[in-house]
This record gives sequence, structure tokens and C-alpha cells, in this order.
Amino acid sequence: MTIIYFLILLSVIICIHEAGHLITAKMFGVYCYEYAFGMGPTLFKKQGKETVYSIHAIPIGGFVAMAGETEGDEVYPDVVVPEGRRINDIKPWKRIIVMLAGVFMNFMLAWVIFSMIYLSIGAYGRSPKPYVESVMENTPAERAGFESGDLVVSISLNDGTSVKPKDFTDMQMFLAQYADQELIYVVERNGQNVSIPVTPEYNEERDSYMIGIIGPDLEIEEVNLLNCWRYGAEEMSSIAGLLVRTLRQLIRGKGLNQLAGPVGIYNATAEYASLGFLSFMFLMAELSLNVGIMNLLPLPVLDGGQVVLVLAEKVIGKPLNHKLKAAIMGVFWVILISIMVFVTWNDISRLFR
Repeated sequence: MTIIYFLILLSVIICIHEAGHLITAKMFGVYCYEYAFGMGPTLFKKQGKETVYSIHAIPIGGFVAMAGETEGDEVYPDVVVPEGRRINDIKPWKRIIVMLAGVFMNFMLAWVIFSMIYLSIGAYGRSPKPYVESVMENTPAERAGFESGDLVVSISLNDGTSVKPKDFTDMQMFLAQYADQELIYVVERNGQNVSIPVTPEYNEERDSYMIGIIGPDLEIEEVNLLNCWRYGAEEMSSIAGLLVRTLRQLIRGKGLNQLAGPVGIYNATAEYASLGFLSFMFLMAELSLNVGIMNLLPLPVLDGGQVVLVLAEKVIGKPLNHKLKAAIMGVFWVILISIMVFVTWNDISRLFR
């Protein structure tokens, strides 16, 4: 069953993303050769009025081939495209909307799913402020000198990486990321800031690293059809913040061993699906949000990079040199494929460990 859940997960996220490009492209009159899910050999295709709708053998990725894009024009050289219906023929702001429509659809999917999850549960547990409610005995926190009532102002590493937690969840997320390092907590106590260095320890019973701080109880709020959208947005904001912090660390070359690819997603699918339908849907929303944010990166092979190229052409007042553009795309495709190979190796290595 895991493979079925995995295919459903990828299909929904990818098809929603590409549907955003397709819908907005057609809305602005751009001729679309093909709307495809997957890569590799074609398993199924159906000719629409203009567009070919296809499914390919490898269920990773998807695309919308538009007139005016090199990939589309090369695959469909015999198709006669009406005048003015190429992607390059529409105004730059319209092209930007087409490029960002996939990201928008991913965000909308995540928002709707998160909102519906909390509506079905009927309650939302808001993370409390980063106060220390109590300190567990015989733990690093007790030995370091934490006290009940401490308000955590910031947490940092020796290399300068830091976070100012808005709530207790932010503290937990930072600890989970850097559990193998000494953490320097700055707490407000009796109106003064106190610096407390502490190194987390692995707890076999909890199967995780911890320092021994217990926070206040969650603030439980009732959810209904009117306010579920706000709580869905709050969940999105929390997860997006974590992803952005992770990306910053990756850019600095840290945390690369934590990256996961298709194998990692497959394993996560099995785990979440075993916990029930809502957990599986939560994973779908989380991955959809991740896909949307990752596509905003200014890499030419991603949507964000395409927007950068459109803006560059607007600034210089003419289209970029075709060969230069193709060379840039080729270089970044190699980089992207290399990253995919690396994260897949990470996934496989974790399986053996």
C-alpha cells in the first residue's frame, strides 16, 4: 500500500503545481503543447483541443511545455503556433504570473489541507511562550542552572547561528536541528538576561536528544469553519519559518546530511500513512508547502529563477542570448541532478544505518 500512497502524494502535489502554470498560461493565451506528470517513457497520453495530456513512467516531476520555450519548441517542431501565442509574446508581468502560479497552487493546497485537518479535529493547540515551566531532575538543564519561570530570549551556537524563539515550538525545532552541539541559552530572569551554556543528551526512553526543560501546556482553542483558515495559515507560517532557517544553514554548508530525496519521502509516506488519514494529509500539505518554497529559489531551472530571467530581460530591454540562456540552464540542471543524486545517497545510507 505504501507505493500507492507514495504515488498519490506525488501526483497531487505535482499535478496541482503544473496545473497552476497551465491554467494561467491558457488564461493569457499562451499555446501549451503538453501537460505532463512524471518523466521518462510515456505510459498514457490524450490529445485535447490543443494540449496533449500525458503520464510518464517515472513519477517524479512534471512539466507544461509552452510555445516559446526551448524544450517545447524542440519536441513539437511541426506544430503551427498561432501568431502572438508564445510565452515570449505576452507582457513580462503576465509571464511572471505564469511562472509563479505553480508555487501559488502549492501554497493553496497546503493551506486548505492544514485548515481542514484542524477543522476535523475541532481544536488547535497553540504553542505557549518560551517559558520554562519546570526543570527535570538529573538532566543537562538542571546541571546548567535553568530555573522555573525563565523566559528564553535567544538560543545560539558557538559559530553565531541563533534563533529568537517566538514560542516553545521554536525552541524544540532549534534543539532538534543542533542536538549534537553546545547550545547557549539567554534567559530573562528577574529582569536580567542570564547566559546558560548547555549540551543536550540522548534519552533512550524518549528516543531523542533533550536538555530537560518542560514548557507550559498548549493553549487549546476551538476550531470552526470560520476560523480554521486562520489556524491553517498559522501552521503554514510555522513550517515555512523552519524551512527557511534550514535553507540558510544549507547555503552555509551545514546540515547537508539531513537532506532527503525520493527514498526519504517514500519512507516518510509509510510512517505517516501508518498513523492514519489525517497524518498522511498533513505530510501532503507539508511537502506541498516545501515544494512551493523550494521553487521560489532563484535558480534558472526553478520557477524563481525563471522570474529572475524575465526581470533581467526587462532591465536590459531585450531577450537574453539564446545560447547563453541554454548554457545557464544546462549548468543548473547538472547542479540539480547532482543534488538529487546526493540526497538519494543520503537516503540509502540512512537505511543501512
